[in-house]
Amino acid sequence: MKSKINNIGDLRLEIARLTQLKKEQEGYLVDQYQLLKHKVEAPVRFMNSLASSIPGVDLVKGIFSAFGKSGGESNLEASNQSNWTARILQLGLPLVLNRTFLKNSGWLKKAIVLLASEGAVSQVTQGKVSSLVSKLAKFVRPKKSKKKHKEVAPLEELENQDTVNFGIPPDSETY
Repeated sequence: MKSKINNIGDLRLEIARLTQLKKEQEGYLVDQYQLLKHKVEAPVRFMNSLASSIPGVDLVKGIFSAFGKSGGESNLEASNQSNWTARILQLGLPLVLNRTFLKNSGWLKKAIVLLASEGAVSQVTQGKVSSLVSKLAKFVRPKKSKKKHKEVAPLEELENQDTVNFGIPPDSETY
């Protein structure tokens, strides 16, 4: 480090030296950050490689990845990814059908029905399910009975009368 700057040339050399030193330190810090990031991500990479060797993990990840998505997705992304209700139905419907209706059926009949059910499930969206539930709730809710009120004369009509009736006779002894 120089101790004295005597002229403009020395000042420019010192500025250039400090700029070069700044670039070297920033490069060193970026490298250290990348190394730290690589070390921290090592357990995640290990778990991902372990999970990729297990069959069916990607399907479960796909179902639960819809829960973590932010609300700011574009319509294109939302249309490419089916919503979580459709994904759950795609998994659950074959299990339910195999346990109930197709219990004693052969594998060919099960395959045909399950392919047809998968096509039907692809048409189900979260909006359709919620609208169906709201219609059902509207049908089940009891009707509110409307209370009948006596009609009261408007205020203008009361002001136009000479005497206003408050329910107390004018000659009563209530003073």
